[in-house]
Amino acid sequence: MRLMLLGLLVFLGTHLFTTMRVARAGVIAKMGEAPYKILYSLISIAGVIVAGYGFAAWRAEGSPQLWFPPVWTKHLAILLVLFACICITSAYPPTHLRVWLKHPMLVGVKTWAVAHLIANGDLAGIILFTSVLAWAVFSRISMKWRPTFSYPEPRLRADIIATVMGLILFWFLAYVFHPRVVGLSVLPS
Repeated sequence: MRLMLLGLLVFLGTHLFTTMRVARAGVIAKMGEAPYKILYSLISIAGVIVAGYGFAAWRAEGSPQLWFPPVWTKHLAILLVLFACICITSAYPPTHLRVWLKHPMLVGVKTWAVAHLIANGDLAGIILFTSVLAWAVFSRISMKWRPTFSYPEPRLRADIIATVMGLILFWFLAYVFHPRVVGLSVLPS
């Protein structure tokens, strides 16, 4: 449990820092934008990996099962995570999803969290996925106080590339991350 909570603290703490625009601007001014983004990414990835291993360890130790989701929710979760992966990879290129959803990364994270909540009924899962969902909702609300961006004209090529990248991300999560970090296979081999 502690390892998962540490990973969540690292990941969510890093992302909550982003909402503190004055402090963030100060750090960027001191170290530069590129080094900040690299450090931010590395810390975020470390948080995800630690939370994933912690989640797997807690489940292996016997996280209490609070409810038993029906089998169909696992199938729905796979489709929702696929959509979430495409949203996440559509966040930065000039895609139609970026224009339509305003922040497809957060839509993807919220979709990912909801998908996992409906397919898992153990305490570890509920804490992990509810925490990430709460952060994504908070982050989206906090965007009302951030500067607005004008989006470049969406391009079909960007949509295709983002979709292919989303499929690759989905494959990576299903066949690499989930079995190796979480210790759970979600798709047949």
